[in-house]
Amino acid sequence: MTASLRLPPGYRLLDYDELDSTNDEAKRLGADGAPAGCVVWAKSQPNGRGRRGRRWDGPPGNLYMSLLLRPAHSPAAAAQLGFVAALAVGEACAPFLPEATKPRYKWPNDVLVSGRKVSGILLESSALPDGMLDWLVVGIGINVASHPAGTEFPATSLAASGGTATVTQLLESTVARYHHWMGRWEAAGFEAIREAWLSNAIGVGGKVTVRLERQVLEGRFADLDRDGALLLETDEGNRRVLAGDVFPVAAS
Repeated sequence: MTASLRLPPGYRLLDYDELDSTNDEAKRLGADGAPAGCVVWAKSQPNGRGRRGRRWDGPPGNLYMSLLLRPAHSPAAAAQLGFVAALAVGEACAPFLPEATKPRYKWPNDVLVSGRKVSGILLESSALPDGMLDWLVVGIGINVASHPAGTEFPATSLAASGGTATVTQLLESTVARYHHWMGRWEAAGFEAIREAWLSNAIGVGGKVTVRLERQVLEGRFADLDRDGALLLETDEGNRRVLAGDVFPVAAS
């Protein structure tokens, strides 16, 4: 199967029937000195995880992959690559969905279809003694054939949304679109990424609830800052939010 997959130059596919976590395998490769461009793909992932250590069930039929990168940037700048990954996933999924259905983005790095989460993205990294990145792993999960029930934020799959993609089609397309947007980011910085993400984002300009680790904030999602932070207008003043879970508030 791997021989028939087409990836951009510089990417190498590592194909597994099952891994507990593609991110863990990519992190191991990074620590062992593997080159940038390794794409770790597993057909099932029984012990995957999302942001804040949440469990991400991984039955066969969905896409579980992690990219190993070595960008010459600080960890703070590399956090912007979560937005790059969201754009890649959205553009990879779009051609396989009904014409009236297009992926949308939820801060910081979820991809939605019809208001439900179809993909999650998890970034993990290690820094060198000088503070620059040693490696960065971008984990991507896409619900292709199935999706979990009873999640805090409603989930869906491409199949449930009328999509017709195969896992291998999505893997090829996601890596290709990531390569494109990574090149834009390297050449021109975050602004082009920011504009593309904002053009299809949900919640911007409206009321949102932002759940932090020890606090819940409510306010208006005013904008996406120049570094990817959420700019929140609250009754107590403006806040820059670097990490959290966002829940748009329906208009009453």
